[in-house]
Amino acid sequence: MSDEVRVMTRRVRLGIFSEKYMLLWVILALSLLSASISPAFLKIQNLLNILWQSSFVGVIAVGLTFVMIAGGIDLSVGSLTAFIGGIIVLTINALNGWSFSIPVAILVGFGVGAVMGYLSGLLVTKGKIAPFIATLGTMSIFRSITLYLANGGEFRCVDWSYTAIGMGEIAHVPIPAFLFVGYGIITWVILHNTRFGRYVYAVGANERSARYAAIDVDRIRIFTYVLSGLSVAISAVIVSSMLNSVSSSTTGLGFELDAIAAAVIGGTSLSGGRGSIWGTILGTIVLSIISNMLVMLNVSVYLQGTVKGLVIIAAVLVQRLR
Repeated sequence: MSDEVRVMTRRVRLGIFSEKYMLLWVILALSLLSASISPAFLKIQNLLNILWQSSFVGVIAVGLTFVMIAGGIDLSVGSLTAFIGGIIVLTINALNGWSFSIPVAILVGFGVGAVMGYLSGLLVTKGKIAPFIATLGTMSIFRSITLYLANGGEFRCVDWSYTAIGMGEIAHVPIPAFLFVGYGIITWVILHNTRFGRYVYAVGANERSARYAAIDVDRIRIFTYVLSGLSVAISAVIVSSMLNSVSSSTTGLGFELDAIAAAVIGGTSLSGGRGSIWGTILGTIVLSIISNMLVMLNVSVYLQGTVKGLVIIAAVLVQRLR
């Protein structure tokens, strides 16, 4: 074997086991481990369920990736999911009997998500409030208003055709899975093939240099929060249509932890300037596989949060070591 062939072979091996493909190896290892625990894991229906369960948190995590790459954070996504879901259900009920009630309600939900994201962005940029504190405050506000509107109960949709979104299938594949993957493709194009995407990386990597390069840093950061709000609106549609209702107290609870964990596992830096959409998508799938495996092992629901917390800590430590 010539030296050139040896060098090329070595590069191929390093490429296969590089950071870029590491999550794929993790998913493969977790899948083999889960299959050894229960043969039912590899059944098509179970794999589709994993993708279905990944959808509502995954969509939020994709939007949150933009915020984190730009150097921010959004802790309000879980509460906002319940708030937007409640607004959508109330709108459908108010327009009950009108043939376009569901599309109009969904558009209203998108509008609310964009406006709430814009307000969060204003608090961070113009208000000069730390993202953690600003979104911690909006998290409390959204949950409080949701509880008030539902009087501590739940929003029930009177139109059962709404469930066709969250529970429907196309060629035996859940519609939420199509929404998740399709949204991932769209946002990947935005992040990697547009000027806005390049500016998001620049702002997160070095804000001062971005300002010197005549980039409107505040505007870019506000748009990332708007995109996060729109992502939450998509998730709210999926979640609220699954059960045709929204609980004011439990819907969206813990979504912020899962979304941040998915992004961090996918390689998004908590300090900004680094991250990818496909990494976040794979990170979401990793979390779903872990949850599925814990169910197969009959691990208590109350301990599953411990596992997720350990996964987040491990992911951050790996980033630090790099």
